[in-house]
Amino acid sequence: MADKIVLAYSGGLDTSVAIKWIKEKYGYDVIAFTIDVGNERDFTAIREKALKVGAIKALVKDAKQVFADYYIFPALQANAVYEGQYPLATALSRPLMAKLLVDVALEEGASAVAHGCTGKGNDQVRFEVGINALAPHLKVIAPARVWGMTREQTIKYAQKHDIPVPITVSSPYSIDVCLWGRSIECGVLEDPWNEPPEEVFAWTKSPGETPNKPGYVEIGFEKGIPVSVDGQEMDSVSLIGKVSALAGEHGVGRIDHVENRLVGIKSREIYEAPAATVLLQAHQALEAMTLSRMQMRFKDLVAQQYADLIYNGLWFTAFHQDLDAYVQSTQRFVSGTVRLKLFKGTCRVVGRKSPFSLYNYGLATYDKGDQFDQSASPGFIHIWGLPVRVQAQAQLNVQGDTLDIKLPEGGG
Repeated sequence: MADKIVLAYSGGLDTSVAIKWIKEKYGYDVIAFTIDVGNERDFTAIREKALKVGAIKALVKDAKQVFADYYIFPALQANAVYEGQYPLATALSRPLMAKLLVDVALEEGASAVAHGCTGKGNDQVRFEVGINALAPHLKVIAPARVWGMTREQTIKYAQKHDIPVPITVSSPYSIDVCLWGRSIECGVLEDPWNEPPEEVFAWTKSPGETPNKPGYVEIGFEKGIPVSVDGQEMDSVSLIGKVSALAGEHGVGRIDHVENRLVGIKSREIYEAPAATVLLQAHQALEAMTLSRMQMRFKDLVAQQYADLIYNGLWFTAFHQDLDAYVQSTQRFVSGTVRLKLFKGTCRVVGRKSPFSLYNYGLATYDKGDQFDQSASPGFIHIWGLPVRVQAQAQLNVQGDTLDIKLPEGGG
């Protein structure tokens, strides 16, 4: 009996070809394993196609709820956005897929696992580092990294072996979809000068086709987790879907990013992330109400580290546990409601409230009812400016009562 291998199967070009190719190259019996993280696909058809192509078994796992609760929302609490633009949709799904891939391999008695990533992308790292952390004894095979075929050659291989694939040479986009967003690459997008054609977008309307009246949405949070939309409590999957549809209707969530890949190259990626765009802005606005300045400044540093950690495939690390412990501590009072205005591709926070708000109207107002003791300000300024005065007097050239600060020629 041949050894078994579990293939992370999307039903796309590379993984469909991989079923046939793995059997030819290595002799493994292939178990196709498809994971639903909000991929919006006909999983029955995908399963049937895997069996038709040659898999000995085809499994499908609905992991949307786990993905939202234990991967998306912790990243949202951290405000994890890679290089200030990418909300890490695909990157967040990979550690979950690696975990489930290992689980199935152990259950099925497989000696190896496989994925459809190329040698130029980030996903190969995310899969393999995660698998090595969870089950280092499993062999990992990456057919698309080994077979040396171009995309056109891969399509021809599929056609030669009667493997149905949802792609043609004339429409060569590589698309990945999950609850948190869509990523689109390849084809004309590989030239960063080209404007993305409308055909690459599926979740967001072009600004010219959006409503002429702005839309408003209110997001309720409990401890940094979104729990309601316009006052209606919802589970995580339904909430993300609701916000995505609302924001997409107004053209919110399009991202055009030239990013630095982990493997050392720059890549032009198009993302659609309407729910992520809205929920991240809402969450940050609520934190601005409920966290102190020191908490926010340090959390910004943590957010960057958290985003890099996800992007770089280091989810299953002690470092992640350490960062998450801090993030969770900061979320104890991040509860309340944020109102956002959606209009012609833009999203803007226009209202926020929280029972734990650090905003004090009596201290902030310039109107009647002002409780701020302005008479204390001169003393505060005197103490605050003390080190400035001491250094100026000791180290700068003082002429009488005037500081003679020497500027370089042309300085202002």
